[in-house]
Amino acid sequence: MADTEVPRAVEGGGERVLKVFPRRKIAVLLKGYPRLSETFIAQELLSLERAGLDLVLISMRRPTDAKRHPVHQEIKAPVRYLPEYLHEEPLRVFLSLIKAMKFPGFWRALRAFGQNFFDDPTRNSVRRLGQAAVLAAEWPHEAEWLHAHFIHTPASVALYASLITGVPWSCSAHAKDIWTTREKELAKKIASARWVVTCTKAGLQRLANLADNRAKVTLSYHGLDLDRFGEASGRKSHRDGLKANDPVVILSVGRLVEKKGYDILLEALAMIPQGLAWRFVHVGGEGEEGRRVKALAASLGLSDRISWEGPHAQEEVLMRYREADLFALACRIGKDGDRDGLPNVLLEASSQGLACLSTNVSGVTELLTHDVNGIVVEPDRPDLFAKALTHAITDPAYRARLGAAAQNSVRQHFDHRTNIKQLIELFKSQRRSGR
Repeated sequence: MADTEVPRAVEGGGERVLKVFPRRKIAVLLKGYPRLSETFIAQELLSLERAGLDLVLISMRRPTDAKRHPVHQEIKAPVRYLPEYLHEEPLRVFLSLIKAMKFPGFWRALRAFGQNFFDDPTRNSVRRLGQAAVLAAEWPHEAEWLHAHFIHTPASVALYASLITGVPWSCSAHAKDIWTTREKELAKKIASARWVVTCTKAGLQRLANLADNRAKVTLSYHGLDLDRFGEASGRKSHRDGLKANDPVVILSVGRLVEKKGYDILLEALAMIPQGLAWRFVHVGGEGEEGRRVKALAASLGLSDRISWEGPHAQEEVLMRYREADLFALACRIGKDGDRDGLPNVLLEASSQGLACLSTNVSGVTELLTHDVNGIVVEPDRPDLFAKALTHAITDPAYRARLGAAAQNSVRQHFDHRTNIKQLIELFKSQRRSGR
């Protein structure tokens, strides 16, 4: 991030000056950008731009994915990168600290850091303060608001940067960040933020229970860009698992991480009755479980019936949805409490009339109702998952009925334009209140 002029709203001491010099630019703080696994964030950024908001993206990490989705190419906002590790850019960090110390709010941020460091005395804690100092020192010209995606580390940086600069901030909380962050820390961040949105009822309940003011926390589903995921009309899947040369295609999209439950899914596949013809296709990054999951597939004798395709761009993923007969995702709660919210891939698959099989973890049941528009079983139960897989494989009419109902649910209740209207209204409400 090149040095930029710090706006008068920051140097003048914060919110009082913001009332005199209203701006329209919003700085959006992201953990990493762009990321293939966070299409819901990219979709939101593009929609906010199209609604007329002027954005500048601040990323705490540089991209690691070789591919990009088309939506990333359409976003016009400039991207600036904070130092991912402070020791990699020591001069930049040092000069930023010197500059940040001149702001009256720096000492408030330092006191807050001291309290947080007592609870979490790690190098990561120090890094967040350093990144916040760089953000404050290189504040995007005319930005009047800071919005963070994820309430764990990005919100830590946002909180410190807000204290230093006096610029108000808000936050979108999603899944892992809600469930793996300490309650005391969540409460502090909600108290500091002007508002917080989250994407499931389960997340809303957890955050609202910790909030100083429950009205600060709002439910806002990510939704789906239904123009990008056009209706897949006339889906006719007649495969029933009886033809060896025409197997039922079971698709899953997601990183190979614990909370996605791919070990459970593989164990379930191994329990499917012999003689049924099926093929499993996985799309997504390896994650920390990649080697273990693939070794499990080999030990179960499934390797020759599985295609590990790795990460794909969005248009390729859409093609996979349309080629598949069934979508499966065995969501579970990880040992550290991590879990999905409402996985966007379930929305995407459902939008294509693809029958979905998942578990009743977190927000999944806010989209899928068992035997109505999807198949929902208990988590960590490969026996139940196998029974559901077998039923879906052998009954194409059942899959067609569930897929059609799921497609209708997404188009009625999960249009991303509803989410964008909510966000724009939140930003506008702060402007009307003079903040």
